[in-house]
Amino acid sequence: MLSRVADSLYWMSRYLERTDGILRMLKINYASSQDDIQEFSWKPVLRTFTYLDEERANAISRHSREVLQYMITDKENANSVLNIITHARESARSVQDHITKELWQCLNDFYHTVRDERIVRELYKDDPVTILDILIRQGLLYYGTMDVTMSRGEGYSFINIGKFLERGVQSADILDVKFRDVNYDFKKTDTTYWKYLLLSISGYELYLKTYRGGFDARNVLEQIVLNGDFPRSVIYSVNHLHSSFQRIKSERNAESFKKIDFMIGKVRSKVKFSTVEAIMQQGLHAYFNGIKEDLYEVGNALNQNYFAYI
Repeated sequence: MLSRVADSLYWMSRYLERTDGILRMLKINYASSQDDIQEFSWKPVLRTFTYLDEERANAISRHSREVLQYMITDKENANSVLNIITHARESARSVQDHITKELWQCLNDFYHTVRDERIVRELYKDDPVTILDILIRQGLLYYGTMDVTMSRGEGYSFINIGKFLERGVQSADILDVKFRDVNYDFKKTDTTYWKYLLLSISGYELYLKTYRGGFDARNVLEQIVLNGDFPRSVIYSVNHLHSSFQRIKSERNAESFKKIDFMIGKVRSKVKFSTVEAIMQQGLHAYFNGIKEDLYEVGNALNQNYFAYI
């Protein structure tokens, strides 16, 4: 497969995964903001998904509609849903011969949906959850269409590499935002926060089935980092990143493959052989920052060894 094709498929997938994560987080946080109008702040979301300086983030952190507009339709925000989907569509358009007609149509529909002028109007005037649900369903349609229609060749592998790399970074990021405070008190009952966080990543029902003692920060940490059955855990993402990368091994890229396989294996072992106690002892921010840096290095190595082209 040509490097430019692999690059476009990889980034198409990363953009869609990032969009899905942003939309889910916005929906649940908006619901949370309506439950706690006085105390709620959007700063954790802005810190995770934008590059706003502290002053601007503080200025809009308590204005839900303004945050939603900035995060979804603002053309000046490089990480807005509108801009991300535009990039994903451009990536897909450049490799239409390598994706199915159904997948291209699905992405094209998503692009035109988020560009619809009524989205901006309704984010300000009507119930934003309705708009968020429409956009989230577009993402789910993309995932289902990809899974049902794409052949399981190299292209599919690069799509999954992008998806699980981005997901692993996001899962580490959402915990890092909460645990960045080195003095975080694990004895504190933060029920509302953990409930909405788990809802935002579709982990709420699994948590209730797995843990019977209510919401505890240690249990949340264990599920999002170490539960191999949870599709949005760090270990699940890294395991599937590893298995997807294994599928592109060939004699032509043996040296590059070996180098990156070692890097993925390193971060996989770091997560696999962790415990909640060991993570806490190391320091939560240091641990999550280390995971993110390792995954970014994998992404950089993929770019240099598989995607770099003239």
